[in-house]
Amino acid sequence: METIEVKGLTRHFSYYEKAEGLSGSLRNLVSRKKLVREAVRGVSFGVREGEMVGFLGPNGAGKTTTLKMLSGIMHPSSGTATVLGHVPWLRKKDFRMRISIVMGQRSQLWPDLPALESFNLNRAIYEIDRKDYERTLGELVELFGVKELLGVQVRRLSLGERMKMEITAALLHRPAVLFLDEPTIGLDLLSQRAIRELIRTLNERHGTTVMLTSHYLSDIQELCERVVLINSGEIVYDGALSGVNATLAERKVVRLIFSSPVAKGELEAYAGLRADAAALGDPGLLEATFDVDRSQVRDFSRRALGELPVADLTIEEVPLEEGIARLFRAGAGHG
Repeated sequence: METIEVKGLTRHFSYYEKAEGLSGSLRNLVSRKKLVREAVRGVSFGVREGEMVGFLGPNGAGKTTTLKMLSGIMHPSSGTATVLGHVPWLRKKDFRMRISIVMGQRSQLWPDLPALESFNLNRAIYEIDRKDYERTLGELVELFGVKELLGVQVRRLSLGERMKMEITAALLHRPAVLFLDEPTIGLDLLSQRAIRELIRTLNERHGTTVMLTSHYLSDIQELCERVVLINSGEIVYDGALSGVNATLAERKVVRLIFSSPVAKGELEAYAGLRADAAALGDPGLLEATFDVDRSQVRDFSRRALGELPVADLTIEEVPLEEGIARLFRAGAGHG
C-alpha cells in the first residue's frame, strides 16, 4: 500500500468579477458575474513509503493547493486522497500526529517569543514524551548548529536561521510524512545545503516520506530520484528525474569561447546557434552556444576548431531546467 494515494483530485475556486470604477462597484451590488478558477484538475499519483518526490511547477500551477489538500488544510472540490490510510481533510488525530508541513512563506513560530517556547508548545500539542523530545531536539539543534539561537526572539533571526527553526519545529514529533513547500526560498547557499542535508538524513535514518516543492532545482537534484511535474493544474510528467530530459537526450550543448570577436553572420553558418547568443549581434561575439545532435558533436567540433578562433570548447548535457520547461510548455499546449 502506498503512503500517499491521490485519484482525480480537483480544486475549484469561485470568485466574482470586479468591474472598474465607482459605477462598476455600484453595478456589482445588483448583478455580479461569477467566475471559476481551476487550481487543480484531476490530479492522480502515488508515493511509496520512504520515497522522496519532487513536486515541481511554475507559479500558479497548483503545487501549494495540492499540498494543502494532502495535509488536510483544504478540502477538494472532487476526487479522493489518502495519506497514511487517512482522508487528510477529515483531520483525525492519528493523521495529524503523523504528518507535518513546512511552508517557506508561512511561519508556525510565535515571532515575539524564542523558538524554544514554540518547541515546548509543540511538545505538548503532539504529546511527545519529554525524554524523546529532548533527544530529538538535541539531534536537530546539533545538526543545524543553532543551539545559541534557541533563546532569541524569532523575529530577530535571519531568514535562514528562522527556516532552520521552522523545520526543527515540524520534525519534533518525528512525522512519517513531511510536506515541504519551498523550504529553502530566499536562503543563502550554505543554509540551503544544511536544510538539504537534514532532509536527506531524516529520510535515511527514519524512512520519512517526503514531498518537496522548490524553485531551486539543486534541491530536487540532490534529494529526489522521482519528480512529478504539474502545469495549469494538471500532471504533465511523473517519473524518474533522469527521464525529464528524455525528449532532449539526443542533443548536446556545445559552448565556444573565441580568442577574437566572430561576426554573427559567420556563426549562423553553423546549425543550432542559440537565440540568446545570436541576439548579442555585431560587431562580434566572444562566445557562442550551439544545440548539436549527439551524433554530430565530433564533426561539429572539428569544423569549429578548424574554421573559427576557438580558445576553449566545452560539451555539456542539455540543462535540466530546459527539459522541465519543455514539458511545461507541452502540458500547457495540451491543456
